[in-house]
Amino acid sequence: MAVKLAKNAGFCMGVRRAMDMVLDIARHMGNEKVYTYGPLIHNPQTVELLKKRGIVPLENIDEIREGTIIIRAHGISPLERKNIKARGIKIIDATCPKVANVQAIIKKHASLDYTVLIVGEREHPEVEGLLGYAAGKGMVVGSREEVAVLPALGKVCVVAQTTQNKGEYREIASEIAGRFPETLVFDTICESTDRRQAEVMEMAAGMDAMIIVGGRNSANTRRLAEISKRKGTPTFHIETAEDLERIDLRSFKRVGVSAGASTPNWIIEKVLDDITVSQSEREKGKVRGLLNLWVFAVRADIYSAIGAGCLLFTSTILQGLTLNFINIAIAALYVFSMHRLNRITDRKIRGMEDSFSGEAYRRHQKTYVAFAVLSMVTALVLSFLAGPAPFILLFLISSVGMLYAVRIFPQGWRFERMKDLPGSKNVLTALAWAAVTALVPQIELSLTVTVGMVLAFFFSFALVFVKSTLSDMINIQSDRLIGRETIPVLIGEKKTRNLLVGISVLLFVVMTMAHPLGWSSTLSFALLTSIFYVWICFYLYDRRAELSSIVTEGLLQTNYVISGLSTLSWLFMMRTI
Repeated sequence: MAVKLAKNAGFCMGVRRAMDMVLDIARHMGNEKVYTYGPLIHNPQTVELLKKRGIVPLENIDEIREGTIIIRAHGISPLERKNIKARGIKIIDATCPKVANVQAIIKKHASLDYTVLIVGEREHPEVEGLLGYAAGKGMVVGSREEVAVLPALGKVCVVAQTTQNKGEYREIASEIAGRFPETLVFDTICESTDRRQAEVMEMAAGMDAMIIVGGRNSANTRRLAEISKRKGTPTFHIETAEDLERIDLRSFKRVGVSAGASTPNWIIEKVLDDITVSQSEREKGKVRGLLNLWVFAVRADIYSAIGAGCLLFTSTILQGLTLNFINIAIAALYVFSMHRLNRITDRKIRGMEDSFSGEAYRRHQKTYVAFAVLSMVTALVLSFLAGPAPFILLFLISSVGMLYAVRIFPQGWRFERMKDLPGSKNVLTALAWAAVTALVPQIELSLTVTVGMVLAFFFSFALVFVKSTLSDMINIQSDRLIGRETIPVLIGEKKTRNLLVGISVLLFVVMTMAHPLGWSSTLSFALLTSIFYVWICFYLYDRRAELSSIVTEGLLQTNYVISGLSTLSWLFMMRTI
């Protein structure tokens, strides 16, 4: 089965802008009461997560007497705005600029004595708000049939709800212009909506089935499903990945996926991941079997453990030390354990399903926890056998890892857990990996700080930091939603990317100069392949919409394996020369 994700799936500009405004407020609101006038977006899962951040939706302003109220992207009528101000409630306006433009057109032409005809859905909050700008001179038209029953009108101004179907709007506007000679028609449909609908129409024509993801109360999502169905393509409108359990996709070879303007990325990614996993479980063959095994390894954090072993192997040889396979086991078991345990804790904090929490995981959670704990104990035992220095180091970084998501400071403090420290996840993850892969091989023999150890530490730290931060760039939307302050959340995607490019260029310069300066063997040249792969990862980031998050995560982790393979190839070449 081939799965294709629409380029324009997910948040539109107006929704993203409203979400960003609300999440910025959530970061700094303290004990202030903050409300949204109605659900911020038509996605119940996101609304629930916002409630946990203290952002409460209201249907009636009579429910509050103080605080801040956020006007959602749909906008409100002037009368509603006046009533809110009269109560002394602070207003933050997140009305979509496209909607605000329609409001301005209606207000202007109503003042010029035009009758305003709004093509859209009567019950939709955007339309209700637009009617308020018509000063009693507005009417809603929902279909071509309704044009025929309109009363005699003079000057007419026609606008559309911003999420209307462009083809239907043109037909209705044409009917109106045919009835009323003095008609002005404005194209007020959002370009994002138009592109999204055109893309679904094109995809539906070339796919065996279409999956449209989004809230059932979302008008623009329902419209996408209707457009797809009109093409005669089997179409399934789902809200979350759980709805896939009721759909049999086995008979379809090509499946297209799109999503409404209110659907967050983390829900779309979970849908793609579930389709990818279910597809891999059904299809047979040697190549498919290897892919299935790889996907399982990524989901179970086994691939991360293998990557840690590869980095330790590389660091050992880069320092000119003799390889100790016990150290490889220590690194692999430590990384597996910490990733598993942190993922379990993280899942509880998020309140959302991630790509790694599949049905098998939910059924066997206790088994996963047991394996993680056993791996940590085994790693500590092996480090104890390796010597007091490796044991103390592993015990310290394991303790920090175990306490990372646990409240260790008094409740109510700005930082209650280490995870609350801005950017801590990216830095501490890279430091822990670098410590276990680069320091353990050296301190097992001596506590002397060598140039090779520093070089190996920087190499491991840079690779893990870039991978960890790229993953967080992909997850920036969900991280902002739950309040996690990763580096991309703190400084933005553009600055984060510039930071990662700078680190990769610095690593390239260091590894290129390492051998000429006598810091390492010619292995430093062979490891430039890992830096080239970092730059490939930037390309993968730009194309992430075409891949499921499990596959993307696996590809990012592959750099650790590449470092190990590069080292192995270099050793083989040295022995054959």
